[in-house]
Amino acid sequence: MTTLAGGTLTLADDLTISRMGYGAMQLAGPGVFGPPRDRDEAVAVLREAVDLGVTHIDTSDFYGPAVTNELIREALHPYPSGLHIATKVGARRGNDGSWIHSLDPADLVAQVHENLDHLGLDVLDIVYLRLETLTPNDGFIDKSLAAPFGALAELRSQGLIRHLALSGASEAHLTEAQGIAPVVAVQNYYNIVKRDDDAMVERAARENIAYASFFPLGGFTPLQSDELNKVAVRLGASAQQVALAWLLQRSATTVLIPGTSSRVHLRENVRAAELDLPADALRELDAIAAR
Repeated sequence: MTTLAGGTLTLADDLTISRMGYGAMQLAGPGVFGPPRDRDEAVAVLREAVDLGVTHIDTSDFYGPAVTNELIREALHPYPSGLHIATKVGARRGNDGSWIHSLDPADLVAQVHENLDHLGLDVLDIVYLRLETLTPNDGFIDKSLAAPFGALAELRSQGLIRHLALSGASEAHLTEAQGIAPVVAVQNYYNIVKRDDDAMVERAARENIAYASFFPLGGFTPLQSDELNKVAVRLGASAQQVALAWLLQRSATTVLIPGTSSRVHLRENVRAAELDLPADALRELDAIAAR
């Protein structure tokens, strides 16, 4: 497989991933629901991602639902050696496309088996427990992760999951989960202007945990977007490429999972890993958050 710019990250003896990954969410239809607009292009995007050297694909059975996992299986099975697929459990989709969080241990077990079936796998490389739909108003923050994360840890001990991870997690969640089983990755909302998770990023680096950030351009005000665009124009890059490059340079254990349903956009995202942001650009980008 081709070696991508941005390098790789080794999280365990059997888990080395490209820091530039690919997120499959956008392969599903509008609202991450239903079939893709162009199935042939979706399959081609997945195959080209692997051809370009991506060894880390992020997905879930609740994308579609089942749409992205079935596309991944169609495009890539039997999977090439060295390709690692990370999936998420903790939610389901209503018939109207609504998102329904579901952390009941029995249902989490069912979700894991559904991911296995739709991906055509006997064991899942990485399974994230998804918490981001839960807020303090749900009452979950005061509850223990022991039941839901413990259910996944039991599946890990049975050999159905190799590694566990958390999505939408606080540092308290991470600490509690680590008391149950090892955690190899955290996936949270973080970018140039969304900096609430700075401490988690630093902790992940200290503990060699992958930090996968989503929404690299989410939450920007018009003024912040203008400032980002100025830096991008000066560097001869797109705003998306600069935002992705900033994340790669933010921490040695940051990994990227940008999604797209277009091969053209995929190539643009992958080229972001080649962008070395100079010190003056980094200073300007870091200052955007305060604007």
